[in-house]
Amino acid sequence: MLDLINVSYDTRIPNNVGLSSDKRVLKALEKWHPGYINWWNDLIPRKFQESLIYLRTAVSVDPKGWAKFDYVKMPEYRWGILLAPKVEGRIIPCGEHYGEPAWQEVPGEYRAMLRRLIVIQGDTEPASVEQQRFLALTAPSLYDMRNLFQVNVEEGRHLWAMVYLLHKYFGRDGREEADELLRRQSGSEEAPRLLGAFNEETPDWLSFFMFTYFTDRDGKMQLESLAQSGFDPLSRSCRFMLTEEAHHMFVGETGVGRTIQRTCEAMREAGIDDPFDVDRVRDLGVIDLPLIQKKLNLHYTLSLDLFGQEVSTNAANAFNAGIKGRYHENRLDDDHQLKDATYPVWNFVDGKLVREEVPALTAINMRLRDDYTKDAAGGVGRWNKIIEKAGIEFELKLPHEAFHRQIGVFAGKTFDPEGNLLTQAEYEARKGEWLPNKTDGDFIQSLMKQVTEPGKYAGWIAPPKVGIDNKPGDFEYVKLHMA
Repeated sequence: MLDLINVSYDTRIPNNVGLSSDKRVLKALEKWHPGYINWWNDLIPRKFQESLIYLRTAVSVDPKGWAKFDYVKMPEYRWGILLAPKVEGRIIPCGEHYGEPAWQEVPGEYRAMLRRLIVIQGDTEPASVEQQRFLALTAPSLYDMRNLFQVNVEEGRHLWAMVYLLHKYFGRDGREEADELLRRQSGSEEAPRLLGAFNEETPDWLSFFMFTYFTDRDGKMQLESLAQSGFDPLSRSCRFMLTEEAHHMFVGETGVGRTIQRTCEAMREAGIDDPFDVDRVRDLGVIDLPLIQKKLNLHYTLSLDLFGQEVSTNAANAFNAGIKGRYHENRLDDDHQLKDATYPVWNFVDGKLVREEVPALTAINMRLRDDYTKDAAGGVGRWNKIIEKAGIEFELKLPHEAFHRQIGVFAGKTFDPEGNLLTQAEYEARKGEWLPNKTDGDFIQSLMKQVTEPGKYAGWIAPPKVGIDNKPGDFEYVKLHMA
């Protein structure tokens, strides 16, 4: 009987899937492992590969105590293959197979569709590590550097989760797809990552915090949907990945919050009440609130594009097949087949935005995007509480979903953040008010200076309220190796 809770370390690849008795898959993964390590070593600057980082490593999939903390060099981190415990009697939760026993093997008629979903999810994991590869060189503290590396190693582990599924269940096709996951690279002209947002640069720490808040939240929504899959190994992989993904969004929300906190403190200390007095605020060495809004606009809208077309036959087919559900499918009170249901989606008719009812089955992407927006609004509200508490009149807002879109019904159209249609000339004249421009980027870069003394923080960001693993404020989260 396999121990599906605790992690076995009797192979090079820690796991709770019985790899030591699955020689074919173990051999394939051991063959893939050196390429993965080469990919990792090529990404992170050398001195950080040799540094000791205070990281958490999964030792169990028991929610009560699944991780331990210790110093480790990143190339020696024990990336593992971990599935949440099997739920006896689990059924397919949606679609035309609703109520049938969950699949333990790939259903032949859905093989290509399932493989594509796994590859797309897998492709996002190494992409974000590639996007963030230089950030440690400008880390505002050892605490933040450690959080960056924790996010990076867990994205690497999530790649392993998808690669295991490809090797275990998809034969030669799966092995080839797993190799391609290491060949593509974020921003590459020859072999870019599959989704647009994962080919964007992450040039500074505010971008990183916005990415982990907004784009990793898209990851959460996709993982929640895949956790509902009727293909049980995928469901179990994603259920455990969600445990780790929560930390990534925590890094984003608290990072933006600490940036706002420091800006508000500096404004109060300098007697500046007007948040739009941008030059005076920037002279204090902090990031002005209007620029934080611009970065929010950029990352939120890039993340909306990840959900795809509002009306999608591909999404309908995946739901109907039972291989990808809706957000919290198991909590929804309907027939889970959407036979007669409708759902409102935006459309653009005669130069105006209108809401139209369409068959809910074709609006799966739109529903998930709406769930995402509700979820994302929570942190924005908490950021606004920081500003309000400081007595500054300014409110961060999620822009209208028509603004700055490259995919879906709004693609190629020019709206302002309130959802008003503009001419191309009007939009071009004003987009610098709504999206970061080169001057903004140069200013943020001027603040990006590495701070490596334990307990010290760059002047543009406030310290955290609580340390990782309840460590004291001056804890040395990274023991840097100086060559």
